Amino acid sequence: MKRLYYLTDDIQSTQEISDDLHETGVSDWNFHVISKDEKGLYKRHIHSANALQKTDLIHSTERGFIKGLAVGTIVFFLISPIPIHGRLPESGFLLAIFFVLLLGGLFHGALLGLQNENIRLKPFQQEIENGRFLIMIDVPNSQVDKIENLMFQNHPEAILRQESPVWIWPFSHPGTRGV
Repeated sequence: MKRLYYLTDDIQSTQEISDDLHETGVSDWNFHVISKDEKGLYKRHIHSANALQKTDLIHSTERGFIKGLAVGTIVFFLISPIPIHGRLPESGFLLAIFFVLLLGGLFHGALLGLQNENIRLKPFQQEIENGRFLIMIDVPNSQVDKIENLMFQNHPEAILRQESPVWIWPFSHPGTRGV
């Protein structure tokens, strides 16, 4: 799956793009708009982006999980050979410590993710603040050319600004192909 990022200047253009995409089979699940004008999107029944798409929750939670897993594993192996009161710690105690550290990392990542904007949206923040509309379209790789041709022919006012995979790998920089 690819995510295509288009910018438009007005809500009328965004409405027309929404209608055309629905006619070609793109569902609301694969079409999201970010704008300062949330009321306008709602009034025109344009599918706006949700919190998972606006925040860095998923990406940061994945990173927190992996960090918690690493720290938990290191602590597990550091504590396991240490005798406590003359005997080796019980495996349940070690597993409890491991899972507490794992969940701590997960929780920490989730909190950071809720506080931060999605890392893929940062390049568009100023334009969204200036009143433009960011349209995100998720399409299978086999249909990217079809959607790009539709947008180019029917909506030349919409500018393709970025194309990227839908998923962000936890520790990679979000590799995108800027257009």
